[in-house]
Amino acid sequence: MRFNNVGARIVRDFKRPDKQLVKDFKDLPVANLDDQMNRISAIDETIRPINHSNLLGTAFTVKVPVGDNLMFHKAMDLAQPGDVIVIDAGGDTKRSILGELMVTYCQIRGIAGIVVDGSIRDVDYLSKLRDFPIYAKGITPDGPYKNGPGEINTPISCGGQIVYPGDIVIGDADGVVFVRPDEAKELVEKTRKHNENEKSILKTMDQERTYPRPWVDETLNKLGVAYFDYKEYFD
Repeated sequence: MRFNNVGARIVRDFKRPDKQLVKDFKDLPVANLDDQMNRISAIDETIRPINHSNLLGTAFTVKVPVGDNLMFHKAMDLAQPGDVIVIDAGGDTKRSILGELMVTYCQIRGIAGIVVDGSIRDVDYLSKLRDFPIYAKGITPDGPYKNGPGEINTPISCGGQIVYPGDIVIGDADGVVFVRPDEAKELVEKTRKHNENEKSILKTMDQERTYPRPWVDETLNKLGVAYFDYKEYFD
């Protein structure tokens, strides 16, 4: 295997996970998924949803220089239906990487959504879409350069998380997580159990008007927390 021309290379294709494995994540809350991933796996909170469409698909990774979208233009032609184009734009927000024209073309090609660690424009239009999820760090009318270089389908960083082509991408109003396919099945099972536990807690709260959390007092006791009445403490 040769790794020549680092920073200017394109991997045309990669192994995608089974479609059913991806579908298994449908309707699983990102917050609950992140809980099962030790609460350190969501992308940076500054990358926010631009509209109200939930995200699910397979990561198609793109790395671009700050303020440049040449490789994203090429990625739109290479990505397959169901792919989510994930763009490492270095977190820079001074120039938009995409807007209405590029999103429209992605929709035509069956792309499942876009996550960009950078800025977008034409937000009035993009924010009203209900069938094409977009996540971005910033908004600016200043457009991009188209000089390159960049990379396609190599490991990238997006919102503080490492993303590999073929990762499963899940996003909702809370944010985005990336899941390695070989870890997906176990994660789905754990998250579904977590969801059922939450439903049980909510049912108890509704019926009994209480929220049992014995671990709170157990932890406070371990800390040796002292309790006082108001007068006892302040008089």
